[in-house]
Amino acid sequence: MKLTKPNIPAELPQGNFQDILYEEDPHLSNIEIEGSHFDNELLDRVHLNNMVIKQSTFQHTSFENIDITDVLFENCDLSNADLSTASIHRVAFKNCKLLGVQFIEGRFGNVSFENCVLSLCNFGDSKFEKTQFSESNLQNADFFNCKLAKTIYSYCDLTGTNFDSTKLKGIDISTSHFETLVVKMEDLKGCIVSQDQAIHFASMLGLDIR
Repeated sequence: MKLTKPNIPAELPQGNFQDILYEEDPHLSNIEIEGSHFDNELLDRVHLNNMVIKQSTFQHTSFENIDITDVLFENCDLSNADLSTASIHRVAFKNCKLLGVQFIEGRFGNVSFENCVLSLCNFGDSKFEKTQFSESNLQNADFFNCKLAKTIYSYCDLTGTNFDSTKLKGIDISTSHFETLVVKMEDLKGCIVSQDQAIHFASMLGLDIR
């Protein structure tokens, strides 16, 4: 699966995320931000587009209804931020800490999470189209009642991840690791798994494998 990468200009002027507080509408675009700290803030209906954001923190900040398009987040910390009902398209998260982020009722398209910490994230009731999680920690993340289309979990830790009421048909988890997984057996139909994972799921059914 090939994702459409963020459309970001090769050269961008430097900016500071704090500048958004002085905008009539909470909107930032066409800048590169590095080393900003925007923790414990509250902003609704933020728009971010055509940007690079590096080594910045947004811990415990509420960004409900945020719209993010054509943005790269690199080495950022969004732990415990609230991005409920977010619209996220053509966005890349690289080496980011997203521990406990609220992504409920989000919309994701052409989004990549690479080498990220996503433990305890809540993606409940979200829709995914062409999304890739690679080499990321998704322990105890929640994908309850999600719609997954063209979504890949590549070399991730899925231990304790909740896929309850989420159909996994066509979803590839074959390279990922988990010790336990919350999923209904009927929702596993068509899921792409490894041989070892197939044996694990068979044991969940109570089969005697010899």
